Amino acid sequence: MTWPVFVINMAANTKRMGEAAAELDKLGIPFTRFEAVNGRALSEDEVAEVYDPIANLTRARHPMIGPEIGCYLSHIALWKQIAAGDAEGGVILEDDFTASDDFAAVLAALAADQGTWDITKVFSARVGQKVLNNRPLSPGREIAVPYKVPNTTLGYVIRRETAARLVECVLPISRPIDEDHKHFWEWDLRIALVTPPPLAFSVLSTETGTITAARRTKISRSFGEKLHHARRSLSFRIRYLAQLHWHRFVLKSR
Repeated sequence: MTWPVFVINMAANTKRMGEAAAELDKLGIPFTRFEAVNGRALSEDEVAEVYDPIANLTRARHPMIGPEIGCYLSHIALWKQIAAGDAEGGVILEDDFTASDDFAAVLAALAADQGTWDITKVFSARVGQKVLNNRPLSPGREIAVPYKVPNTTLGYVIRRETAARLVECVLPISRPIDEDHKHFWEWDLRIALVTPPPLAFSVLSTETGTITAARRTKISRSFGEKLHHARRSLSFRIRYLAQLHWHRFVLKSR
């Protein structure tokens, strides 16, 4: 048995949803479509209720844009559903994926796994990344602790108690959800990774647009703003790597 599977999908992205549904249907994986929060449609007052731009200045590499805020709110809404459900956890997928033939077996193995993890990611774009504490999960797959938590939230499994805890502490948000995952020590998160990952980005990921593409159109191209952004990004990266190495080497965080 697997935990409930949710697919986050914007109403306008019917082609993406069709492809995602076909992927899961062919594998015999039941799922529920979740209507994504449209961050572009949020009013200033709605954004002010959930987003802290002051904290963003010191905790993120750039100001958040509407699609990033909407993405994070979509995940929070699903955490609430999982926290209130009967299953011990849930599976959250974004709608631009392709899945391996053994994806159902991977999800079943994760639902049965007794390891000490809070979130397990089932996608990473990094090849040959450094992992810790790897052990067998299912035929041809291992579960491990990624030294650096992968970018994106294309797909992950979250335990019910973790979902309940995060719902209570993440708002107001100040950086994208995958950046919060990368700063796992701030939320006391034990994040694992299935390797090799059973998910990949679909072709539609680039054909129908991404948050990264939306950011490129949002950022001003003046020299002064480019320089400011470069300095802020460099400062963010230095702090992040210093904190990461401290927790992995010195404190040996989970």
